[in-house]
Amino acid sequence: MKIEDILSVIDFVDFKGNTNQEIENVIPFQVTNMYESVLMWINEKNLGKLPLLKAGIVICPSKADIDWNENVNYILVDKPRDAFRKVMEKFFVITPKFGISKSASIDSSSSIGVDCFIGNNVVIEENCIIGDAVQIDHNTVVKQGTIIDEQVIIGANCTIGGVGFGYEKDTDGRYTFMPHLGNVVIKSGVEIGNNVCIDRAVLGSTILSRNVKVDNFVHIAHGVFVDENSLLIAHAMIGGSTKIGKNVWVAPSSSIINACTVGDNALIGMGAVVIKPVEEGKVVVGNPARPFNVN
Repeated sequence: MKIEDILSVIDFVDFKGNTNQEIENVIPFQVTNMYESVLMWINEKNLGKLPLLKAGIVICPSKADIDWNENVNYILVDKPRDAFRKVMEKFFVITPKFGISKSASIDSSSSIGVDCFIGNNVVIEENCIIGDAVQIDHNTVVKQGTIIDEQVIIGANCTIGGVGFGYEKDTDGRYTFMPHLGNVVIKSGVEIGNNVCIDRAVLGSTILSRNVKVDNFVHIAHGVFVDENSLLIAHAMIGGSTKIGKNVWVAPSSSIINACTVGDNALIGMGAVVIKPVEEGKVVVGNPARPFNVN
């Protein structure tokens, strides 16, 4: 692979160097690098280190203005990290495997799309619908009635569609379990990490909309709705019947009380405990969570 190959898949502003230079590997940015055939990237915050680079190929911000080293190839772009991602995805990511493991258990009433990967010891219960190009990693359990659209990735050791923690006091004051008759619906492009638990709704559906990303060890309770392009990050806990808007960032170890509403483009800070609705575009932090003025 040569530099000219990666220039064909990214939007670059300028290039300084030799387009015929071979690329053999990708590495983090290192000013001590002495290899001419490795690709790196650098962000604006670290631009001061760019003049120190003596060799290699670097994707850098378009505003970079230095004395260009003739032993370095510079690819100037508006979004270096995204350009680097595109290159890794196109040329360095191992092609996903297809097929169903012999140790997987899939109920005959469920349907599996084409080009799927179903890992070792995966369990798919009755009346599930799995779309095309879905990847479900080892030891994950997909409970009855779950619907997973195309191009969804689910990590290892997850439980999708189990019953939630719903109890009601009976006439004797004892807690008794509330039946959960709903399901989980996961829309296309969703990616779910390892050790994630997503509960089925009591009635209706727990829904993850298109392109939602869920990190490891996240718990999503019954009846939650997460709108498009939102991120739920490690150890976040989303209480039952919560509604999360589009493009929301839920930071690590944060908790959102049940039946809460989080508006579009909001940010829930690390470790925040949300007990009141969060308005669109707001940043909240702390316990209990309060608005944070980023200006």
